[in-house]
Amino acid sequence: MKGGSSPSARQRIWRFRGVQFQRTGFVQIFRFNIMPSRAERPLTPLHAAFFPWLSPMAAKHHAGALRPAEAARARSPAVGTLIVPGVDVVREGRTEPFLDTLPTQSSVRVQWGGIALEKYEVPGVLIPRHEHPEHFVHVVLSGNVKYEVRTRGQNLRFISRPGTIFLLPRGTVDEINWVGPTRRLAAAIHSRLLTNALDETANQTDVELTEHWELVDRHISALLLEMASDLEDSSPAGTIYGESLANALAVYIMKRYAVRRITPVVYKGGLPPHRLKRVLDYIADCLETNISLSHLAAIAGMSPHYFSELFKQSTGRSPHSYVLLQRIERAKQGLRDPRRSILDAGLNAGFQNASHFARMFRKLEGSSPSRFRADYAPRATLTCLMTPRDI
Repeated sequence: MKGGSSPSARQRIWRFRGVQFQRTGFVQIFRFNIMPSRAERPLTPLHAAFFPWLSPMAAKHHAGALRPAEAARARSPAVGTLIVPGVDVVREGRTEPFLDTLPTQSSVRVQWGGIALEKYEVPGVLIPRHEHPEHFVHVVLSGNVKYEVRTRGQNLRFISRPGTIFLLPRGTVDEINWVGPTRRLAAAIHSRLLTNALDETANQTDVELTEHWELVDRHISALLLEMASDLEDSSPAGTIYGESLANALAVYIMKRYAVRRITPVVYKGGLPPHRLKRVLDYIADCLETNISLSHLAAIAGMSPHYFSELFKQSTGRSPHSYVLLQRIERAKQGLRDPRRSILDAGLNAGFQNASHFARMFRKLEGSSPSRFRADYAPRATLTCLMTPRDI
């Protein structure tokens, strides 16, 4: 396949009122763009209707309880609009998909804040000259093939192997020719995912990264593979787990690959009790919604990285693990109510559908929701039939 093929063989993109229509052959995809590819703006009514968890309502829930500076941070647009619509590049002034083929896996549906992740399986391909509008991370999963990079007036030749990584700052311009088939993960990282991750960089507009075309870093590979696994599992904790991994990736990249490396401060002692209570109350009130890491961090009035560290010190669990277990407990309460269906019990706890609920319930409780209800029903019936003398 040649990336420079005729327009009829290429994907065609139309954008209309925040909705992106993508069509290849007989396959048509509707991709909802929460934020334009290269500019940010407040959520439109269409966005709010389709993605209510991205609205400022979560900030409104707690802003009154925060000090003025913290409330302003909680209402910041960064909480609600930090969305990358896909792994795109700019060619001849047009925003287009990175590759001229549909990804086999994509994070577009789950809408992680600040990052888009896509998996591809492609034959040998020429990727025409393009610019990366976001920071770009690319990991080869399989394929020991030669590839040639043309960038900054240089021709660079390499041989890929599983684990080969590209780490490119936003604005990088290049052309790549792959001579054989590969499977790869590609991620576009918004600059504000980096700057918002730590309090030390909160006032910066971007973090300058070093450029790498043949990097091997097992930590980066492990984080991206875990994000891909979360997508394969249908994101059981919602967006919060993928965003936690993305935040860890952002902090690691800044520590290792920023031009001016950043060392996060180490805090101990957990969250102050009043902040922890605000966070736990919000989780309890909003379990049925898609809880995001950025919202929880805003409630606590700190960056996602420090919030995650201090929350785990306070509760013994990471934010995503705590949310998932609370959903299981909420579902168990629903299953104990004979008037409520198994599906309703799962949906009310924040699970996406029946199969998703059953899979996670069995994984964490060791039995299916229906078995849990059947085991509980005889005990509940016996308790109802007991007289005060029996008790």
